[in-house]
Amino acid sequence: MKREIGSTGVHVFPIALGAMPLSIKNRPDEDAAIRVLHAAWDAGVEFVDTANVYCLDDDELGHNERLIRKALDLRPSTDVHVGTKGGIRRPGGEWVVDGHPDHLRRSCEQSLKDLGMESIFLYQLHAPDPKVPFADSIGALAGLQADGKIRHIGISNVTREQVLEALDIVRIETIQNRANPFSKQDYLTTGILELCGQNRLSYLPYSTVGGQAHHTDAAAHTVLAKMAEEHHATPYQVMLAWHLAQSPPQVLPIPGASSPGSIESSVAAVELELNGWEFQRINQLEDVGS
Repeated sequence: MKREIGSTGVHVFPIALGAMPLSIKNRPDEDAAIRVLHAAWDAGVEFVDTANVYCLDDDELGHNERLIRKALDLRPSTDVHVGTKGGIRRPGGEWVVDGHPDHLRRSCEQSLKDLGMESIFLYQLHAPDPKVPFADSIGALAGLQADGKIRHIGISNVTREQVLEALDIVRIETIQNRANPFSKQDYLTTGILELCGQNRLSYLPYSTVGGQAHHTDAAAHTVLAKMAEEHHATPYQVMLAWHLAQSPPQVLPIPGASSPGSIESSVAAVELELNGWEFQRINQLEDVGS
């Protein structure tokens, strides 16, 4: 059942945890957030996705990473792999891309401190910066890897062409893009999922059930609601099962959670199998954009 992260040799439970909701607006308090992390690990989750900018603004950079560190400190025997990201700033709560090599190096070094680690398992470029040559940003990550500060490299919010450019520079292991039943381009048209299969890359979809803007509408969609009823499941579980049924099977969904029950429900989606007609019917749902 487990899925390898890229070609790292590390195999993890096929549902991961996106820890972002624990640190942004409407987040739970610290004790509740740590309970969510512990619930995820108790349920079998072995990979957690974070970023230094999962916080309210630049004044509390690393908030999410420090939460994860504290949760791990309270469970020192937990065997969980952490992936984080750099390449964005949060001035005044905005999301501002900054892929300059100097910024990436500073961000990585601070993430090492906030996570309490000597080397980060997976470090991803959060987003390409149109003001910085993409090769320069990727080169910075290659340098951090050569220095032993990160073990594996990933990229996020990228095109197929950028994936190929990155692979010409350094070995990457993961691609993290937006994907859900209403934003299916990487599964159907961009060719990125096929690239993952050809190059042993993991695809880490975010906004797996519609994201903050659309998850409520997604759960109420008549097609998904009917499938959920037939499977005695929730629409969210149906959507996660759809991710897991993609081919090639390089997909490792990272649904967010802000309560123990939410991640426990997500984990249960691994037991749900869609038939071929159901899979194709979800593929036919109209995209609604971001």
